[in-house]
Amino acid sequence: MVRVKSRYLLCEINVSERNRLLLLDDRAITSAVKEAVARIHGDYGAALCSIRFSVKYLNTHTGMVFLRFPKRFYRLLWSALPFITSIETRGQKIPCFLNCLHIGGTIRTCQKFLVRYNTRQLQRMLPNCDNEGERKQIRKAILSCSLIQGAFEENPESEDDEQ
Repeated sequence: MVRVKSRYLLCEINVSERNRLLLLDDRAITSAVKEAVARIHGDYGAALCSIRFSVKYLNTHTGMVFLRFPKRFYRLLWSALPFITSIETRGQKIPCFLNCLHIGGTIRTCQKFLVRYNTRQLQRMLPNCDNEGERKQIRKAILSCSLIQGAFEENPESEDDEQ
């Protein structure tokens, strides 16, 4: 038996107004991607998009989306992403662009990359904090998404006392 191989593209949807992300759904993203591939690669690209292309995951709060495409043709999809300038949903046109962050062979590798990416983003935010309350909130967010617990703990002795 032969395994069907796919590639998963982890993309970030960038919009000017964050509250417009809540209007998006997977069907709107699917149609926008299919239109872009058909516009750039013609009938050949449109035919390939009809075979096993799907939006596997969409988080409207963070703007992260996983796109699945056949392994042999994922570069076709990847090359068409910069030409998506807006997504039409619910009668509204939302100006946006898709930033491809990672290409993986499985959803799990994309999830692991996303955890590392979010941790790095939070660590970049840490020096820009104004007060100690913000720093504690960011440290708590880093600990909640990191795989290694205790990386930013201030009092490692307090952990030993609790156990």
